[in-house]
Amino acid sequence: MSKKIYLDYQATTPVDEKILKKMLPYFTENFGNPHSNNHSVGRLANEAVEEARKNVANLINAETFEIIFTSGATESNNLAIKSIAKNYFDKNCQIISCKTEHKCVIESCHELEKEGFKVIYLNVDEEGLINLKELEKFLKQERSLVSLMMANNETGVIQDVKKIGELCKKNGSIFHTDVAQSIGMLNIDVVEMNIDALSISAHKIYGPKGIGALFVASSIKNTLRPLMSGGGQEQNLRSGTLSPALCVGIGEACKDIKENREKYFLHFKEIKSALLSGLINSKIEFDINGSVEKRIPNNLNISIKGKVAEQLFNFIPHIALSSGSACTSGTIERSHVLSAMRLDNNRIDGSFRISAGRSTTKKEIEELKALRLKEEQHRKREEELKKKEEELKRLELEKEKAKQAKIDAVKNEIIKELEKLGEKPLSEAKDIDT
Repeated sequence: MSKKIYLDYQATTPVDEKILKKMLPYFTENFGNPHSNNHSVGRLANEAVEEARKNVANLINAETFEIIFTSGATESNNLAIKSIAKNYFDKNCQIISCKTEHKCVIESCHELEKEGFKVIYLNVDEEGLINLKELEKFLKQERSLVSLMMANNETGVIQDVKKIGELCKKNGSIFHTDVAQSIGMLNIDVVEMNIDALSISAHKIYGPKGIGALFVASSIKNTLRPLMSGGGQEQNLRSGTLSPALCVGIGEACKDIKENREKYFLHFKEIKSALLSGLINSKIEFDINGSVEKRIPNNLNISIKGKVAEQLFNFIPHIALSSGSACTSGTIERSHVLSAMRLDNNRIDGSFRISAGRSTTKKEIEELKALRLKEEQHRKREEELKKKEEELKRLELEKEKAKQAKIDAVKNEIIKELEKLGEKPLSEAKDIDT
């Protein structure tokens, strides 16, 4: 059996062993409630949480008190979009997002539409990029909450976040961005990029699942209100007891990125170069979906011409990849991202995402070359099977003809005998049921 190869790191990453080691004590001996500050056990847990908050803030050049811990980027996005729209703007704004945003952003916008908010969903071109002039046109019409992700979760395409931030600031609008897919690759500075709110998820950056963070600039933070009622443990914007272990996990993940980002970036560039070379040399006919230049280095979203991705996966079951279509309740739901890029259905059906990780090797990438060989072997097997089926049909037909000829011969003999005996007229004898 072939060794399992994981190439779906944009879906999730394993917890880094060094990070896990830092987390483990807070599951056992340092198990205190970080909100119990009246004794040393609680204070020790609280110190770990605040150190983690500092590490997250340092990565994006934010203040420590501007970081809110959440359960992940989905919650961060919901909290930012809904609370800013309803509280900072007091419902007096339009919301601008994009047709290729993550589902949690799109669904949050849909909820606000039901409450009477005007929402504009920007189009993208065939490379997956928004038109900045179109954005500026809408910003000039009305104060806006703009929510646009930095790097797309399917195509890896990077929007010009710095320019978007400039346009928002110039036009008195608020800018929120989801950086879950880019925080581990690109340098992000919330001050320099004029970002007012920003969402992060730990499990995309070798931290644990179940925790994320929301940066909210101090200039708007005090106007916001929580989505859930409770004790207001997270600066009155989120309730519930924090897990020190998970907080340490995201904090250490952010600290590691700050120290090693350049090394990781170079590794991903080398892997992508090897991947592209391998695909070209294998003579697989493919298209790259999304901008080739403006994308994160560990992503490649491609379509194999004339093929359906899910069928191709059957040839390489030991490799974990992500397709551009998902089956829901027996129906095919095509990627809303690729559809918004106006790719035809055949190209969408043949699309899949390859996302490398820090431990991905060139040898593992080489395995993708086997796709063409496996597909060719499958095609030959199908042709051989088709030939065998046709031969079987021919033999069955000949057998049937021989059987019918034998029946006809017996019938003719009986007719002749009856005619000799004069017992049956010829016309009646022909109706004998053999």
